[in-house]
Amino acid sequence: MELRRHTDNDGDDLTALGVADAEAIGREGLQPPYAAFISSGAARATQMVTILRHAAGQDDSPISEVPGLRSSVEDRWRAAAKAAGKGATVERIRGIDPDLVEHEERLLGAALRGVVESLPEGGRALVVGHSPTNEAAVAGLTGEVVEPLGKGAGVLLVEDDGRFTVRPL
Repeated sequence: MELRRHTDNDGDDLTALGVADAEAIGREGLQPPYAAFISSGAARATQMVTILRHAAGQDDSPISEVPGLRSSVEDRWRAAAKAAGKGATVERIRGIDPDLVEHEERLLGAALRGVVESLPEGGRALVVGHSPTNEAAVAGLTGEVVEPLGKGAGVLLVEDDGRFTVRPL
């Protein structure tokens, strides 16, 4: 599964730069074919998935929303991340609001596991979400802490016999 953060946005829409960056990722950084295209449900994430799906040559493939990949307490995440400082890691956010991080890692990690379990054997998913919740999802699924993902950046999650490894994209 390729898990990416959406590119530059203004509110819930990608900016012109965000669109251009998503198109560049589509030209240079994809590994199709994909068995699933997944969005957190936010418009900016769905917009990026649409661009990447087109770049992969799979315009007829549906885009699924996995509500569990979008936190229901985004304002709480924003407040904790702001308190933790610019470029805050999930671990620094945990120091501000440990209950938030522990609870959300479980929920978001379970959502990622559900995506993996829905894939056919050998299938790949392309998932676009947000930061720091993507990082919390990775920690919840794998137990590994990843550095904050920049706009458009991501990780590759590979499952083998129930074990997950995390690699940079």
